[in-house]
Amino acid sequence: MARGRTSADISAVDRSENRAELGRWLRERREALGMTQREFAAKVGTLYYTYISQIELGQGKIVPERWEMWAEALNVPPREFAMKLLEAYEPVAFRMVFSDE
Repeated sequence: MARGRTSADISAVDRSENRAELGRWLRERREALGMTQREFAAKVGTLYYTYISQIELGQGKIVPERWEMWAEALNVPPREFAMKLLEAYEPVAFRMVFSDE
């Protein structure tokens, strides 16, 4: 651990980097389906396409109750989608539960 940085600091950095990476992955999936942010927002029941933009920039979070709808809209198996989001949003818990250590 870096001197002067707590595990909470490192987790915050991991989380923001993971969210940015997740956002890129989500954008790539959406674009591969040929959907605009506005079209995708309508498909997942979000009133504002700017919410999609925030998520894709790693600045927002999808609530778990909507994960399955997003997975279906992106043609991603729900379990795969949930694992991606858990890893991005809760990296410490993800490692604790899913690591081989």
